Amino acid sequence: MNTNAYLQLGLFMGILLLTVKPLGGYIAQLMADKPARLNRFGQSIERAIYRLCGIQADVEMNWKQYAGAVILFNLLGVLAVYALQRLQGLLPLNPQAFGAVKPDTAFNTAISFVTNTNWQSYAGESTMSYLTQMLGLTVQNFLSAATGLAVGITLIRGFARHNALTLGNFWVDLTRSILYLLLPLALLLAVLLMSQGVIQNFEGYRKIHTLQATTQTLAMGPVASQEAIKMLGVNGGGFFNANSAHPYENPTPLTNFWQMLAIFLIPAALCYTFGQMVGDTRQGWAILTAMSLVFVIMATATIWAEQQGNPSFTASGVDQMSSAMQAGGNMEGKETRFGIVASALFAAITTAASCGAVNAMHDSFTPLGGLAPLWLMQLGEVIFGGIGAGLYGMLIFVLLAVFIAGLMIGRTPEYLGKKIEAFEIKMISLSILITPLLILVGTALALIVGKASIFNSGPHGFSEVLYALSSAANNNGSAFAGLAADTPFYNVLLAVTMWIGRFGVIVLVLAMAGSFARKQRLAVTVGTLPTHGPLFVTLLISVVIVVGALTYLPALVLGPVVEHLLMLGH
Repeated sequence: MNTNAYLQLGLFMGILLLTVKPLGGYIAQLMADKPARLNRFGQSIERAIYRLCGIQADVEMNWKQYAGAVILFNLLGVLAVYALQRLQGLLPLNPQAFGAVKPDTAFNTAISFVTNTNWQSYAGESTMSYLTQMLGLTVQNFLSAATGLAVGITLIRGFARHNALTLGNFWVDLTRSILYLLLPLALLLAVLLMSQGVIQNFEGYRKIHTLQATTQTLAMGPVASQEAIKMLGVNGGGFFNANSAHPYENPTPLTNFWQMLAIFLIPAALCYTFGQMVGDTRQGWAILTAMSLVFVIMATATIWAEQQGNPSFTASGVDQMSSAMQAGGNMEGKETRFGIVASALFAAITTAASCGAVNAMHDSFTPLGGLAPLWLMQLGEVIFGGIGAGLYGMLIFVLLAVFIAGLMIGRTPEYLGKKIEAFEIKMISLSILITPLLILVGTALALIVGKASIFNSGPHGFSEVLYALSSAANNNGSAFAGLAADTPFYNVLLAVTMWIGRFGVIVLVLAMAGSFARKQRLAVTVGTLPTHGPLFVTLLISVVIVVGALTYLPALVLGPVVEHLLMLGH
């Protein structure tokens, strides 16, 4: 780590933390039972949407009705995105005349964008029409992010309410999330990105003559509008195959910083939203502190590992330029306009959050540099995580930490005045076990059935498969590459993994929210465990790390750890 690294990491965290309270407070007001400060113009649009869709905004749902609405809405989203891809050859806004996307790729892509994963087994500029990119993928970037936010807010209501049978109205939560939060922020970020050179047009692809006297095709399209919401919605799908390493998506260090900040902006603010909605902002600050500490440690580890470079280059007699580059750190697979620090920081951010955007090739990271982002995903992406998803994922660990503390002192555990009883423990256990089961069983199955798609042998090839399943199950979407994932086997396997990883956990979270909402709030006594101080923050971090380490340590040893030892041995 050098001064540049400390400055970039410090600047990022400093600006991020400054946005937490104002944005978090705004979201709390927005999602309150009777939202304040919504102007008449916005309210009139909101009411018009409800009338058009036949929504009774004043009728609330219990947790089963809420879960049913979430599942039904997203199933319809899958069908719509799938149909759009299959029919795009017959539809307008297709200047390159792209034909129908093949069935298994279309199925995988539809599931991917609906689940907020945005795993892409295709190259966007050679597969998807402008209409598919906008009406299918960009729209789902809004809808999937709003779905996660709605579920996160519902769990908060479960803690905030008592003796209640309802948790709100999904359609109202969805509408307000998009209309008053995601849409205005995405519009602002899109304009900022265009000011720096991110393209936004409907032109056909351009053919230009290069200095080498060859012809090159430059892809065009409505990029800035998709780029903005892919970051703010913590989605990650790129308009181009190179994703945020492409100069039309991420042209300057300034746009790179804006994009990193946009990924964490809402997830960080939701910690304050949580504290304000439950009536104790200290609880939100405690969760934010735990997230920030783990993130800074893992980001530091990623940057440090990439700055070390690969000793094999300096010891094997390769050309002097490659040797010098590795002596200054590992620049393989990175854009020179960003460098090692900004690339490694971006990797840590995008994997800590549920965002698949990348500005460098993770497959080219050093073994330890790749291990940190991989493990950030495997922790459940609770270190900020996706919109709503990161918060409710971390709250599951909070409940587990409270339960463990209760066992230590022989007292019935409680959190925010709500007892954690047998039903909640079952839901917590299932929600924590679903993702590791999907990852480890899926990886084993892929190594048996899909090994023909693995281009690299040894521990690195194993890491590529493990990364792919970790990315899918945690709804991240980034990849190590080096894996031919656009096959019927991988498209189906990863699609099923993404769907269960997303909605399996959501249903369990909503069940917990319904259970907590029905409980009476208990008075605070001298025996109540404080859940806002340094001691509890330490306990929470320990639980998150220990659960992640014990679950995935054997797999990580077989992959990046062995690869690192082999690298040191040249």
